[in-house]
Amino acid sequence: MLHEKNNLGNELHAWDRDHFFHPSTHMAQHARGETPNRIIAGGEGVYIVDREGKRSLDAFAGLYCVNVGYGRTKITDAIAAQAAALPYYHAYVGHGTEPSIRLAKMIIDRAPEGMSRVFFGLSGSDANETNIKLVWYMNNVLGRPEKKKIISRWRGYHGSGLMSGSLTGLAAFHNLFDLPRPPVLHTEAPYYFRRPDRNLSEEEFSQYCADKLDELIQTEGPDTIAAFIGEPVLGTGGIVPPPKAYWDKIQAVLAKYDILLIADEVITGFGRLGSMFGSDHYGMKPDLITIAKGLTSAYAPLSGVIVSEKVWRVLEQGSDTYGPIGHGWTYSSHPLCAAAGVANLEVVDELDLVANAGDVGVYFKNALNDAVGSNRFVGEVRGEGMMAAIEFVRDRDDQVFFDVSEKVGLRVAAALLERGVIGRAMPQGDILGFAPPLCLTRDEADTIVAATKGAVEAVTGAL
Repeated sequence: MLHEKNNLGNELHAWDRDHFFHPSTHMAQHARGETPNRIIAGGEGVYIVDREGKRSLDAFAGLYCVNVGYGRTKITDAIAAQAAALPYYHAYVGHGTEPSIRLAKMIIDRAPEGMSRVFFGLSGSDANETNIKLVWYMNNVLGRPEKKKIISRWRGYHGSGLMSGSLTGLAAFHNLFDLPRPPVLHTEAPYYFRRPDRNLSEEEFSQYCADKLDELIQTEGPDTIAAFIGEPVLGTGGIVPPPKAYWDKIQAVLAKYDILLIADEVITGFGRLGSMFGSDHYGMKPDLITIAKGLTSAYAPLSGVIVSEKVWRVLEQGSDTYGPIGHGWTYSSHPLCAAAGVANLEVVDELDLVANAGDVGVYFKNALNDAVGSNRFVGEVRGEGMMAAIEFVRDRDDQVFFDVSEKVGLRVAAALLERGVIGRAMPQGDILGFAPPLCLTRDEADTIVAATKGAVEAVTGAL
């Protein structure tokens, strides 16, 4: 039996290199066998196990998404029961299923004030494609065909489709793909650690970001700008909480020019910051909200756009004038995924995971800072809720960054994995990121911190 298992394992590894096209992977190195191809077989709580039996604490919750942790049978049982009753029906021309209707109601009950309806998709990328189309549709209905440009931010992440990839402000998602495409524009990232003038206070830097946004709007023409999109906390761009007063100052500019606000809450929605939504956490008043990841804790693929009452009224007006809206996906509000979402949000409530994310998240960030914050190669330990990051620098005082060829962030992430913990080397900078499941305990946080301290000391000791 063991021999058969080993043979199958060898076959899977070979098939993986010969047939499986992995996202965000060095394709040639992987095909040649120069990089590991780890096959994950199971998970429980905050841990995953691969086919070789190696157990790792997943301190990034998959990709910020397995919020309730692995092995929640309430969710898997709900998916199985729905599959037995009705595995699929579409949502076109007024059709619905009980889980999709129930989930929409649960989302609106939890959403920030003023939100009205939920449109379901499958990924954060397609949800942001929907956002763009709704913004354009809305302005056409209102007789403003020139008001179509959308402003995003450098280092923001909003997906990897054609338009959602254009919204993304990271070079790796643009290079050789002919992105970004118009009418997407980018403005200053609210990245206080990398501010251009070290003498600026947080609030002064926030004003600088707002002024840069205002300048861009003036240059392009206010009547051409339709919307501004931003993550409450920058995620893939470095796990960067906004500086003080940032969202207040940005929203003042948007209100001045009648520009919609899209809050991309794919990461922050449903509890990661210790609040149900990042919009409430930072006093944002969005017109559209992008959701995914924590909606089902990735037990099934599901995303959504939460539409405000303000926008919904215009969409209704458009239907009365032009007929049914010509937008939808075959798998919009897929009943299996919706059933997963209903059960997932019930687990979030039953285990009080939003409060736990706030409590353990503060403990975790403080413990990380105590463990490695004094290391001379650590420029900053930062975070909010159950998100944290360590940024490495060659010289902290003069803010000299490492050359990309030194791969310090990648080396620390690899050393961390050797110690049984999964963190993420963020794609633009020497940054080690953490976004554990929201069920993380203080003891598990201590395990992450101890492994991180060992990994940081091992890598920086050789610099």
